[in-house]
Amino acid sequence: MNTQDVIAKIEKIESLPTIPPILKKILSVIEDPRVSLQKITDFVSSDPTLTARVLKMVNSPVYGFPGRISSVSHAMVILGLNAVKGLLLGVSVFEIMQKNMIGLWEHSLSTAIFARIIAMKRQLQAPEEISIGALLHDIGKVIFIMAFKDEYMKIINSAQEKESFLYEIERQYFGLTHAEVGGIIAKKWKFPQKLIEPIMYHHRPQLAEKFQMETAIVHISNILALARGVGYSGEIFVPSVHPFAWEILNFKSDEILEIFKEAEEPITTSGEIFLSDE
Repeated sequence: MNTQDVIAKIEKIESLPTIPPILKKILSVIEDPRVSLQKITDFVSSDPTLTARVLKMVNSPVYGFPGRISSVSHAMVILGLNAVKGLLLGVSVFEIMQKNMIGLWEHSLSTAIFARIIAMKRQLQAPEEISIGALLHDIGKVIFIMAFKDEYMKIINSAQEKESFLYEIERQYFGLTHAEVGGIIAKKWKFPQKLIEPIMYHHRPQLAEKFQMETAIVHISNILALARGVGYSGEIFVPSVHPFAWEILNFKSDEILEIFKEAEEPITTSGEIFLSDE
């Protein structure tokens, strides 16, 4: 398939018949370069369903905030504009994943939880933004499925039959990987570089230009989530950690076990929260 044709269709994602109305509304807001936190707060507050989803997400183990956040305005102030944009995409993407990609959602949640734990251990500022980057790290797969569902299902099957990594077969067929598609769409959605790089380079953290630590965290968190075996991301292998990520995060061997133990309860709890009908 011609790569430029793939990119052209991806960049017109809003016009796809498969895109949920809630995502279309959200994109119209967050793509506005002049949008303010107050405007987003008013937008969310005007939609009871969206309000409920935002509060469910912000009170989940993905963020791990102490105490319950009960208002949209409180959530917006705590998170800040960049994380709020990612949060809105997260809750709207969940609607898509609920239908036929629930395993990918579970994997994404687990990745976000691992990322928050690692970011806290490394005392990074705004760990909630890193959580969002991790939550959306596989957004390119969702875009592929919305834009090229039949072709992408064949790619997943081909990767399993050939015992290859999914991104290798993606590149053979589309000329792009889901990580690169995620980067393209994150730029289109006016995400900051701090979110674009972890999404775009979560398989190749050594290519991150500015936010190397954040990208390394999402890279390792994705691998830990695969090793943990929660959900299904389309991969049949657990890849090895890139040496660059080990080096920049300076992990000790016993730290990984500690992180696994610390993630166990929030991963279980997040599954119960998001997969319930309440």
